[in-house]
Amino acid sequence: MSNHYKTCFLIDDNYIDNFVTRRILESSNFAETVIVSQSASEAIESLRSGKVVPDVIFLDIRMPLMGGFEFLQEYDKIDIDNKKAIKIFMLSSSLDPTDLKKSVNNKYITNFIHKPLTQKALDEIDT
Repeated sequence: MSNHYKTCFLIDDNYIDNFVTRRILESSNFAETVIVSQSASEAIESLRSGKVVPDVIFLDIRMPLMGGFEFLQEYDKIDIDNKKAIKIFMLSSSLDPTDLKKSVNNKYITNFIHKPLTQKALDEIDT
């Protein structure tokens, strides 16, 4: 795989998960740039301001202050140019069937991927 995407935005509060996920994304040349945010609210501001213009977002569900589903509620309210083209993957260790159902039913979620992100999961992403 070689740089199918220009910018990948990783939103997860866990430093270790971010480190591992970023390494996998970079070693597979998944995107030209990988940007990491440990705060969903800061990620919303980065999107709203145009500081980050991603093609792909990997989003954790369980985060303090603003979780993944709250992020999606705020994401729905912002106006960004390429919104319909952005692929959002819920990347979570959650085994809660409610989380999976909410992900499947959310218009912005492309797919639900269980942590940790693997090369196999990346290879299965439709580009």
